[in-house]
Amino acid sequence: MHHCFVLFSRYQRAKPVIIDPGLYMKKKSDVFWIPQRRSVPTAFKLFTGSAWMALSKPFVEYCIWGWDNLPRTVLMYYANFISSPEGYFHTVVCNAEEFKNTTVNHDLHYISWDNPPKQHPHYLTIEDLDRMVASDAPFARKFHADDPVLDKIDAEILLRGPDMLTPGGWCGGTRENGSDPCSVIGNTTHLQPGRGAVRLQRLMTSLLSEEKFHPRQCK
Repeated sequence: MHHCFVLFSRYQRAKPVIIDPGLYMKKKSDVFWIPQRRSVPTAFKLFTGSAWMALSKPFVEYCIWGWDNLPRTVLMYYANFISSPEGYFHTVVCNAEEFKNTTVNHDLHYISWDNPPKQHPHYLTIEDLDRMVASDAPFARKFHADDPVLDKIDAEILLRGPDMLTPGGWCGGTRENGSDPCSVIGNTTHLQPGRGAVRLQRLMTSLLSEEKFHPRQCK
C-alpha cells in the first residue's frame, strides 16, 4: 500500500462541514452551499495526504466488509468533508490496528512544490526532466497540455514513437523504416523489464528500508 499521510490542523479541514440546502429546499433560487462547523471526532484520529495511492487487496476487502464498522463510520464522517479523497483511506488505515503498520509514506509521484507549499504545484517542463528521472518515481504531475517535455518523455524515457504504443516485451515487430514494433503482437505474457523497472525497484527498496519504512508509519 503506497500513500502519504500526515495529521493536519483540525481547524482547517476537519471542522467545516458542507451542507447543500438544495437537497431539501423547494425553490431553485434557494440552492447554495452553506459551510457549517462541527466538532472533531474523538473515536478516531484524522489523517490526510495524497489523493493518489495504491491499496492492497486485504485492505480493500476490509473497507468493503468493515467487520469492525470503522470504514463505515469514517465514510459517514467524510461524506461532507473538504477533499475527502485526500483523507478517507488515510484515516481508515491509520486507525485500523490490523493495517496501521503496513503503510508506505509515498504517492509514487514527482511533484514540484513551492516552499512552503501553495495550493497547487508547479507545472513541469523540460527543465524538470532530469529531476523527475532522478526521483525514481513512476509518475509525475502537473503538465500543460502538449508541453514539449511530454514528447521528450515519450521519445527518451518510454521509447515511444509518435502515435505509437509504449513498447513492451510482447511487441513482436521491428523498428525498421520507423515502423511500430507493437503492430505485431508476440508473446503477450513476456515481460522485459527496462530502465524504468530498475528505477522503480530502487525506489521500492529505499522506501522499504529500515531507516525509512518504520519511522514513517502512522503516528
